[in-house]
Amino acid sequence: MPALEILNRKIVACHKCPRLVEYRAQIARVKRRAYRDCDYWAKPVPGFGDPNARLLLIGLAPGAHGANRTGRVFTGDSSGVFLYRIMYETGFASQPTSISRDDGLTLIDAYISAAVRCAPPDNKPLPEEIRNCRPYLERELELLKDVRVVVALGKLAFDGYLTILRDQGKIARRADFVFAHDREHHLAPGQPTLISSYHPSQQNTSTGKLTAEMFRAVFVRARRHLGTGR
Repeated sequence: MPALEILNRKIVACHKCPRLVEYRAQIARVKRRAYRDCDYWAKPVPGFGDPNARLLLIGLAPGAHGANRTGRVFTGDSSGVFLYRIMYETGFASQPTSISRDDGLTLIDAYISAAVRCAPPDNKPLPEEIRNCRPYLERELELLKDVRVVVALGKLAFDGYLTILRDQGKIARRADFVFAHDREHHLAPGQPTLISSYHPSQQNTSTGKLTAEMFRAVFVRARRHLGTGR
């Protein structure tokens, strides 16, 4: 069995964080009215995409009625609608929509991970929950050997990735890198280029803090680094 598949099975079986275990199950019991006939996934959500990807996206956590319902990252909520449309337009996704984990969507030269694998209350994981999930992201970074560009979606993902690099001795200080939208960060020689981006949350997109043009610029920048093909 491929190592990435083994890792994803471990993620799905994880029960490290009692608060998140209870919350994801509660959401699946109560449900949202629009999804009352749906069977919620209600487990940790593994990464998704091309195992040979050169582009790695790191998000925050599954949405309570999005990935926690569908079982696939950024699938079934407004964040995913915004994300996958832009990924499709810039050549990183096979289709512009993401409805369910069985809808035929594939990622092209891209893989999506997250700092936390369970939906947290109010989208705010606790520090110890982020620490509990961190080994899964560390292992993905080991296994995704072809990654050349990392896009951190939101400051929490940005800080989490930089913390891993600092603790591995690949950067001296996390504070040397300042989060801003569509900002390019150059790390040590041989390390992927890091691009920071606002998260495509409904809060950001509905208020105009993040527009489609702004988000597309992030992926155009990534495409510029990667070229048109492998």
